[in-house]
Amino acid sequence: MTAQLAAAATLSAGTSTGEAVQFWILGTVAVIGALCTVFMKKAVHSALCLAGTMIVLAVFYLANGAYFLGIVQIVVYTGAVMMLFLFVVMLVGVTAADSLKETIKGQRWLALASGLGFGILLIAGIGNASLKEFDGLAQANANGNVEGIASLVFTKYVFAFEITGALLITAAVGAMVLTHRERTERAKTQRELSEERVRDGKYLPPLPAPGVYARHNAVDIAGLLPDGTPSELTVSKTLRERGQVRDVSMEALNDLKALEQRAEERLERKAVGPATFKRSEEASK
Repeated sequence: MTAQLAAAATLSAGTSTGEAVQFWILGTVAVIGALCTVFMKKAVHSALCLAGTMIVLAVFYLANGAYFLGIVQIVVYTGAVMMLFLFVVMLVGVTAADSLKETIKGQRWLALASGLGFGILLIAGIGNASLKEFDGLAQANANGNVEGIASLVFTKYVFAFEITGALLITAAVGAMVLTHRERTERAKTQRELSEERVRDGKYLPPLPAPGVYARHNAVDIAGLLPDGTPSELTVSKTLRERGQVRDVSMEALNDLKALEQRAEERLERKAVGPATFKRSEEASK
């Protein structure tokens, strides 16, 4: 116990004021971002909070001399993976109602048990960690930061590295298998599709893009045809099946009617004004 306190005192004495201020400020931001990731109601906001937490972790890596891990954290995780999640959520659309539907029976209890087990393992690992001796950044980066990480990954932790790579490959193959759909019939050509559309009497001209004539550029708002009626074909089929299409056609039509009414009133005033002026001149004579 005395040795651990002495080691802690040595570490605290070697920490500068700038490092302490950086740790407490950025650590608070990271914890708040992690909590917002879990408790935010909108998936887009959760993804943004998680991206902010990852950026803070990258700053910690850079401050501790792990330059390679810091750059990888920003470029790979924050810049590629999280932005991919964010764009998918924004384009496809995920609401809080989707999270209430369990696609796998008992998945909430399974997730709770997994989280509890991970927390116990994390606490046990931190409690059994040895805090007596540290090699320091100078020894770890003696031959370069990238070389030091490579020597550890491909020598001491090569078994864990290979298992992690196998898990990632298995997950990628499983995602492709689950999303793959066997085609049971020949795909129709563009000519056949156009002939079928003409034969069925469907809308032949190109449809407006989402938001056109609707004074909005969101993908969940149907485009309005020149006569003011909404065209549901301009919105993604996924959003239509989920019932996430926002209808602003009535609002737009009401605004248009009000504009036409004001224009008619102005025209009537311009037409009536000169006539009443002439009548007043005749009465004065």
